Amino acid sequence: MADYSDGSSANPSSPWFEEWFNHPLYLEVYSHRDSDEAARCVQTILSLSGLEHKELTSLSVLDIACGAGRHALELARLGCTVTGNDLSPFLLEEARREAVKNQLQLTLTCCDMRHIPADAHFDLVVQLFTSFGYFERKEDDRLVLGKAYRALKEGGWYVLDLLNPVPLARNLVPHSQKTVGNIFILEKRAFEDDRITKTITITPPKGEQLTFSESVRLYGKNKILLMLLEAGFSVVSIAGNYQGEPFIENDSPRMMLFCRKP
Repeated sequence: MADYSDGSSANPSSPWFEEWFNHPLYLEVYSHRDSDEAARCVQTILSLSGLEHKELTSLSVLDIACGAGRHALELARLGCTVTGNDLSPFLLEEARREAVKNQLQLTLTCCDMRHIPADAHFDLVVQLFTSFGYFERKEDDRLVLGKAYRALKEGGWYVLDLLNPVPLARNLVPHSQKTVGNIFILEKRAFEDDRITKTITITPPKGEQLTFSESVRLYGKNKILLMLLEAGFSVVSIAGNYQGEPFIENDSPRMMLFCRKP
């Protein structure tokens, strides 16, 4: 079991994502996001992009903000050549362990997504599970889109998975709580300008109570479509969930944008 008493709450001088994603409790809080969900999401991506009709062993894939590698590992299991990139050494080590355990080949790199080398190497770039909009400046989000564009071969696909802000605003749950194993988790959510913030307070069985924050800029459909077009992408379709159902702006929980580099 992880040691939950290895530090205090998040360091205010560090970006929230640098602190939170590198803490063992992150995987505890999101333990309900499992490999089955990842497999459904990957199958939707391959189906809607048409890549399922290609020889998967010929596909080179980049998973931006891969975390503990749920999607990257599934793509590797299917035979793709996969590179997973993340800022968190802890999550990358979890991905490495799972790859070794399952005898899967997986290349892992550790850097800020704004600094991913761009080399027109990949057939598919994915950025999943709300891993966009972390930064304070919108210009940095545009920089990430540019990095994804330049990382793709001509004709390559970029799949960007965002929260859909319309039903989120209507259905926001300000407070929730749950118990995972022997830890108690309290979550508080609020809108702040164009961002959704979540404060996560964790009470472990031993040691001090810990508090972490998440803050993600929300993009409506028209705004993100414009940004993708400005980055050079052609937006082919939008799915509304991980099952690949059509996007309905007022109701779909997610906004999975399927884009191509011309």
